[in-house]
Amino acid sequence: MSPIDEAARAARAGQELLEASGDVIARRLTIMAEAIADPAKADMAELTLMGSEKLDALSKSARIGLNGAAVLAQTAQTVAARETATASRALDAVMRSETPAEMLAAQGAWAASAWSRSLEQGWAMGAAMLKLQTDALQPIHAAAIANAERLRK
Repeated sequence: MSPIDEAARAARAGQELLEASGDVIARRLTIMAEAIADPAKADMAELTLMGSEKLDALSKSARIGLNGAAVLAQTAQTVAARETATASRALDAVMRSETPAEMLAAQGAWAASAWSRSLEQGWAMGAAMLKLQTDALQPIHAAAIANAERLRK
C-alpha cells in the first residue's frame, strides 16, 4: 500500500474511532446516570465491560505496537549496516583513484546513489510507520465500533 493510501486509511480509522467513541461515551454516561438513580436496575454487565474491554483492546494495541516497533528498529539497523558498507566501498574507490577526476567521479556516484536511496528509504519508513499506527489502533477501533453498534440497539 502506498504512503498516501496508508495515510488515508489512518485518517479514516481515526475518524471512525472518534465518531464511535462519542456515541459510546454518550450512551454509557446515560447508563451510569441511570445506575446512580436506581442502583437496583443498574446494567452491571455494561458497567463491567467499560473497564475490561478497554484493558483488552489496549493490551492488543500495545502488543501490535511493540512488535511493529521492533520490526522498524530491525529495518533501521539493516539500512544503517547497508549504508555503512556502501560508504566504505565508496571510500575505497575514492582512495584507489589515480586522479582527482576519478576521486570526484567516485564520490559523486556515491552521493547521487545515497540521495536516491535516502528518499526511497524515507518513504518506505514513513509508510511502515503509518501502517503500524493504523494496525496498532485497530483493536481499539474494533472495540469502539462494536460497542457503538451494540449500544445503538
